Amino acid sequence: MNNEEQPPASPEPTSPPATEWRTTASTPAAAPTATAAAAARPEVPGWERDTLEKLMFATLEEQRQQRRWRAFIRIAWLAFFVFLIWTLAYRGTPSTDKALPHTALIEVKGEIDSDGEASAEAIVAAMKAAFEDAGAQGVVLLINSPGGSPVQAGIVNDELRRLKAKYKKPVYAVVEESCASAAYYIAAGTDSIYVDKASIVGSIGVLMDGFGFVGLMDKLGVERRLMTAGENKGFLDPFSPQTPTHREHAQTMLNQIHQQFISVVKAGRGKKLKDSPELFSGLFWTGQQAVELGLADHLGNVDYVAREVIKAEEVVDYTRRANVAEKLAKRFGASVGEGAVRALRATSNVR
Repeated sequence: MNNEEQPPASPEPTSPPATEWRTTASTPAAAPTATAAAAARPEVPGWERDTLEKLMFATLEEQRQQRRWRAFIRIAWLAFFVFLIWTLAYRGTPSTDKALPHTALIEVKGEIDSDGEASAEAIVAAMKAAFEDAGAQGVVLLINSPGGSPVQAGIVNDELRRLKAKYKKPVYAVVEESCASAAYYIAAGTDSIYVDKASIVGSIGVLMDGFGFVGLMDKLGVERRLMTAGENKGFLDPFSPQTPTHREHAQTMLNQIHQQFISVVKAGRGKKLKDSPELFSGLFWTGQQAVELGLADHLGNVDYVAREVIKAEEVVDYTRRANVAEKLAKRFGASVGEGAVRALRATSNVR
C-alpha cells in the first residue's frame, strides 16, 4: 500500500454558457480582458448583419422620400396660390368688348393710404387702363372717402391731369357719403363733381395730431430718459415737453401743405368757387351747400352721369381690388414659401 500522499485531482474546467456575457456578483473572479470579452460575445451571423444594414438604409431612404414629399407639397401649395393670384385676381379689365362704348368706373373708397385699396398705386393703375381703353367714352371716379394721405392724393391728382391732357377724355367725380380732405384733393382734378344733397364735402385743411404724457408722467413719478444726437431729433416725442421752436416748425409745415392743397383746389375749380372766408378753413358742408359754394357742380349719381352726361349707359368697373386669392396669398404665401425653402434645404442636407 502506497502511503504517499497524492495531490488532489483538479476539476475539469467548464466553459460558461454561450449566452452568459457577465460574471455573477458572488464570483470573485478577475474582470475579463477585452479579448476574452470579445470571444465570449456571440457572433452575429452574416445574413442577420446584411438584413440589419438593408433595414437601416431602407429607413434612411424612406426619410429622404418623406422630406422630398413634404417639400413637394409645400411648393405645390405655393404654386397653387400664385396660380390663383394670376388667374382670379381682378385686374380692371372690362368684362365687355372694348370696342363697345361704355363708361369707365373707378371706385375711391375708404382711407387714402399707401397700404389700402385706395392707394395711389391702385387708383393710378385703374385710371391708366380706363383712359387707354378705346371703348371708354368717359371716366367716373366714384368717391366715398374721409380723406387720408396728402402725398397719395397728390400723386393721383398729378396723374389725373396728365391722362386728361393726353387722351382728351372727360372725367367726373361722383360723391356718395363723403368726399373730404385728401379725397377732395383728388376730386378737384376732375372736370365736374356730382354729389348727393346729403353728401359730406370739403374739409380743405391739414392736421397733425398726437398726445402728450408729460403731466401724467410727473404725477406718477416717471422720469423720461431720452438721448439724441441732434437737438431736434426728439421732435414730437409724446413723452417730452413741446418747445416753442418745435411747435413753430410743425405749424410752418402744416401751413405749407395747406397752401399746396388750396392751390390744387383753385386750379381745378377755378372761377366756380365762391368767395367765402371759410372755404379753406377745414370746414365741411352738405352736398347741397357744396354746390352753392362752388365746391361741387350738380346733384347726381353714377347712372345719371353715365346716361345723361357721358352718353354711354353701360358702366364697366375698372377698380383694382384685392380678391380672396390675393388676401390668402399675402397671409399664407410667405410662410408657405419659407417652409418650402426649409424643406428643400433639409432634403439637400440628407446624404
